[in-house]
Amino acid sequence: MTTPGKLRALDACSTNGGHFNVLAIDHRGNLWDALAEHTTVDDAFFTAFKRDAIELLSPYASAILLDPIYGIAPGLQAGWLPGHVGLLCPLEVTDYSLHPGQRGFQPIPDWSVGKIKRLGANAVKLLLFYHPQAENAATQQAIAAAVVKDCARYDIPLFLEPIVYSPTAAPLSASGYRDAVLEAAITFANIGADVIKTQFPVDVTHSSDEREWRAALRELDDACKTPWALLSAGAGYDVFRRQAAAACENGASGVIVGRAVWNEAVQMPDPAARRDLLRNVCAGRVRELDAICSTGRPWREKVTITPFSTDWVAGYEGM
Repeated sequence: MTTPGKLRALDACSTNGGHFNVLAIDHRGNLWDALAEHTTVDDAFFTAFKRDAIELLSPYASAILLDPIYGIAPGLQAGWLPGHVGLLCPLEVTDYSLHPGQRGFQPIPDWSVGKIKRLGANAVKLLLFYHPQAENAATQQAIAAAVVKDCARYDIPLFLEPIVYSPTAAPLSASGYRDAVLEAAITFANIGADVIKTQFPVDVTHSSDEREWRAALRELDDACKTPWALLSAGAGYDVFRRQAAAACENGASGVIVGRAVWNEAVQMPDPAARRDLLRNVCAGRVRELDAICSTGRPWREKVTITPFSTDWVAGYEGM
């Protein structure tokens, strides 16, 4: 059952039509390293990059996925974090220098679901590297279950992002990748995630056949009992736009997109040039994705909402 707090929060994170067009800029270590390839980066520069993206792109998004240290805190203090769009906040630190099988859950120090709720954010995001045959699969499931329990306690929705990988030295085959993406979505939806933030279920480096795409997306939608949204996973914008259109035509409730929208801005150390690109190119991408997302399945069509009784407030704490 989707509880009152979760209903309110999911409404805040979606468009009036019930679609997610979420701007993701919660990136930390990997974004810092990418910026450092083009200029000297310090805390002020890093925060300014996030500020520029949010100021120029958030007017066209339904929500923002933003980290607490370099995004939310300075944005609240300086007033550039908008209050008219939803706010998702991550729980985890991710070390991309490690093999995915070694990337266990590492929470942001001194951060928690309770603090995300207390802050006034609308949703929690949890990324877990996962493969159903990996040695740590049960551990990752247990972590997800614990976070689901915390989110239930604070009545805040969980957007869970399972990133699949090969548990062996050999890369995943095309069918192995598809099966792993589908099984991860099913597993974490069944554990209790409110929205699955999923990879595209076809490795597009091996297949550009949109008939195959649609078949895999329909299978994902049939199997996943919760709303799901497509992540960009570093794809170029032209590819991601096609993926998003196919996903929304086959059951997705929208997208949660970062680098596919703003990646070229990383290469621009000059603030004026960066803002011009964000304003004149990247904002158009967010608007285009908003139109694409409007063709998707409204998230309310995939949740169970129990009618409120006239005395629902009396038992709300125990729902």
